[in-house]
Amino acid sequence: MALNTISYSEKVNVTNCDREPIHIIARAQAHGVILVCNKNTFKITQGSDNIKDILGFELEEVLSDSLSKVIPAEQLQKLQQKVINNETLLPEEICLNNSRFLLIPHLSGENLIIDFEPFGESIDPLLFQEQLTKILSELGDSGSIEEMCQQAVSLVKYLFDYDRVMMYRFDEEWNGEVVAEVKETGMESWLGLHYPATDIPKPAREIFMKQGVRIISDVNYRPAAIQPELSPINNKPLDISGSELRGVSPIHIEYLQNMEVGASLTAAVILNGKLWGLLACHHNTPKFINYHKRQSCKFLTQVFSNKLALRTTSVFLKKLKKSEKVRKELVLQMNSMANISDALVKYKPRFTDLIDSTGGAVYRKGKLYLTGKTPSEEEVINLLLNFLNDRDEKIFQTKSLTKLYPEGDDFKDKASGILSIRIGQEKQDYLIWFRAEASESVSWGGNPEKNAYIKDGVEYLSPRKSFEIWTEKVSGVAKAWEAYDLEAAQNLQESITHVVVKKQKDEINELNKNLSEANAELETFSYSVSHDLRAPLRGIDGYARILLDNYAGKLDNYGQNALKTIMSSAEKMEELIEDILSYSKVGQTSRVQQVFSLETLVEEIIASQNLKSQFPGTTVKIENLPKITGDRRMIKQLMANLIENAFKYSSATENPRVIIGCKSEAEGNLYYVSDNGIGFDPKHKDKIFDVFSRIATEEYSGTGVGLAIAKRVVEKHEGSIWVETEPGRGSSFYFTLKEEEL
Repeated sequence: MALNTISYSEKVNVTNCDREPIHIIARAQAHGVILVCNKNTFKITQGSDNIKDILGFELEEVLSDSLSKVIPAEQLQKLQQKVINNETLLPEEICLNNSRFLLIPHLSGENLIIDFEPFGESIDPLLFQEQLTKILSELGDSGSIEEMCQQAVSLVKYLFDYDRVMMYRFDEEWNGEVVAEVKETGMESWLGLHYPATDIPKPAREIFMKQGVRIISDVNYRPAAIQPELSPINNKPLDISGSELRGVSPIHIEYLQNMEVGASLTAAVILNGKLWGLLACHHNTPKFINYHKRQSCKFLTQVFSNKLALRTTSVFLKKLKKSEKVRKELVLQMNSMANISDALVKYKPRFTDLIDSTGGAVYRKGKLYLTGKTPSEEEVINLLLNFLNDRDEKIFQTKSLTKLYPEGDDFKDKASGILSIRIGQEKQDYLIWFRAEASESVSWGGNPEKNAYIKDGVEYLSPRKSFEIWTEKVSGVAKAWEAYDLEAAQNLQESITHVVVKKQKDEINELNKNLSEANAELETFSYSVSHDLRAPLRGIDGYARILLDNYAGKLDNYGQNALKTIMSSAEKMEELIEDILSYSKVGQTSRVQQVFSLETLVEEIIASQNLKSQFPGTTVKIENLPKITGDRRMIKQLMANLIENAFKYSSATENPRVIIGCKSEAEGNLYYVSDNGIGFDPKHKDKIFDVFSRIATEEYSGTGVGLAIAKRVVEKHEGSIWVETEPGRGSSFYFTLKEEEL
């Protein structure tokens, strides 16, 4: 038979004890009977084999028969109605075999499981009310958490009279400590003793979370087997984790016997949805506490849990309020200083004042800053590079670094515990708090290491035989980090991020302001210089023409060619000045939005520049050009430069071709001007958009400003421009524009 869990008949060893299937132990405790039936037919399918001794029925005679064989018709009808209507199933008193029982039903999958438990002593309603009042008032008056724990165990001792009542608290590794105790005179005290996590393994903790309270009325009881072991409904083991009479793990029974315990009552203390601890009661002899009394114990632990939540929240808020004051002062320091690291470590308060720690480190932008008692710089750098950088957590904490990072043993006296946060945008920038090794001894209830034996090469879990105090010297362990420590660290992390972003934003704004001012001055200067250059340039060109027209006959060929060179140079200078003025105007002019036909604009450019006459062999194709929203004058400059270049640089090609078009894409329109001309090396595809940058040879005229103008127009329209090219295979210029509806 293949099961998802280990078979209960399999010997439990230290490798699988956390998977011990205690929820499918097919046995009942001896003081009551478990009956199981099909929830749809109410026919009995399984039962504990002690039914004859307690209820007076033979198990064989009730199996496969109706539940009416055991339960009176009136009570069965009420139970059936509740099951059919999905109502809450509550315990009911029932009289069977001349005895009073409490019928406790619950559903488990397709099974209806019913516990028949002795009714026990009746509770006087007035006494019960007094007990509840006592629980509420006395727990409400307690001071510290330690006092609350002691008050809770005292109340349980008073109400239920167990020989020993303890409050057992878990740590983050599920080891337990007895933090409060009340006992009979003459019994050895277990107050302050620690117990390893294997004493209460994971399956037991999970059932405590679900069930809340658990009784073992006689540790030395003879288990009553549930027959048949597998459910006839689905041929699977029966999950009886919700049963009040569920049998007990043999390991736990042996454990209690070794402790010389005769009976126990255990209730879960749940804090914020997590198992915080257990209220554990031990009795030296068998002791039965009926269901209603157990519920009052459960109520007590719930009240205790609520009070505990209030108290821990109060402590949390008090600690957080103190850390918030420090955090705000640190934020002021960071905002007022250029170097954030200096603000955190060189002035008071330091970031280590935020959380109880012995020292700290700031690692930012490749620089390390230390404060307080810390490992050496080399040790901290190695910790960062070889440990923290490999972790995914933005906030990391441990009280025992050596368990995760063996090299930490060299500096455990300075940093057995660390709490680290990432700061800024760089993964390797950190804030680290250190806590030194806590030099103390821990007293265990017996040697926690000696709880297994070897047989046939397998290490089997074996309950400890001795519970004498066993003292262990703690090494490499610091005081644990609390929830308020982590909250304070996270708040500081957010503050640092905010300060860093604000400083970067301020720096960027200042740079943008300076650049804008410099750019505006440069554009004004360019426009002014270009404009002022035109007047003397016209004079040079004019006088050269006069000399050539009136005195050409008096000049030799050299003189005439010199005048022509002057005129040609003046013409080129005029063209360059015109381009510089156009470039400056694009930067200085605000965008005037309007809707116009891009196809009409392209045809206008081709006609006005007489491109078809200049390049008669070039084929022009216009594809899907739509109406466009933008500054018509600027976009005309953009298209004119791209189209003129396409004609010019494809003119020497056989069958030159220019394609001007638009593609509709998810992000918007993509415009393009393509040619099959000379192309160029793609490594220059960004450089060609710079002012005065020319890739072509001197045989092709141009100033190197046209594509810079094109780029500036596109940027003015919040778009982007790029080129795809290959030498000898032409170029394709693509651009996008942010087109807003008018």
